[in-house]
Amino acid sequence: MAAYVAGDKGAFRTLFERHAPALERVMQRELAEREEARDLVQQAFLQLHRARLDFDPKQRLKPWLYTIALNLKREHFRKRRRRPESPDSDQADRQPTAPRGQEQTEARRSLAWALERIPADQREVIELHWLGELSFPELAESIGISVAAAKVRAHRGYVRLRELLGDGALRATAQRGAENTP
Repeated sequence: MAAYVAGDKGAFRTLFERHAPALERVMQRELAEREEARDLVQQAFLQLHRARLDFDPKQRLKPWLYTIALNLKREHFRKRRRRPESPDSDQADRQPTAPRGQEQTEARRSLAWALERIPADQREVIELHWLGELSFPELAESIGISVAAAKVRAHRGYVRLRELLGDGALRATAQRGAENTP
C-alpha cells in the first residue's frame, strides 16, 4: 500500500490480485448474483484508490479494506430494501455459481439457510473469519470490537449453527475455522 500511495501503479494491481478473491467470497455470501459481488469488490477498490492518501501506514491494510467493503455491502442492502426486487427473484431458487455435485450444493444451501437464522453480529464474524480468512485480530479491528468479543461471537455463532445443522454438518467448518485461528 505504501508503494501505491507513493505512485507505483503496479502496486495497485498487486493489491487487487492479493485481496480481491477472498473479498469476493465474503461479498458473494449474501448476494444473489456473482456479478453483484464483483461490482462491490470493484467499488471497494475504487474507494481504496480515492482514500489512499488517508491510509495510515501504521495500520494494517486488510482490516481497512474489509471495513470499506462491508460498508459498501451494507449500503447495497439498504438500497435494495428501498427498491424491492421483482417478484420473479426468489432467494430459495438461487443456484451456487460453481456447483460441484448435488451433495455440495445441498451443503451450501443448508449452511446459507442456517447462517440466515443466526444473529447478524455472529454471522458477520463467522463470514469474515471463515470465508474472508481474516484472523480474529484483523476482523475485530475491521468491525470495531475487541478480539475477545470477536471470538465470543464466533463461538456463539458456531454453537447456534451446530444446533441448526447438527454436529456432522459442521465438522468441516470447525476444522477449517481451527486452521485459520492464530
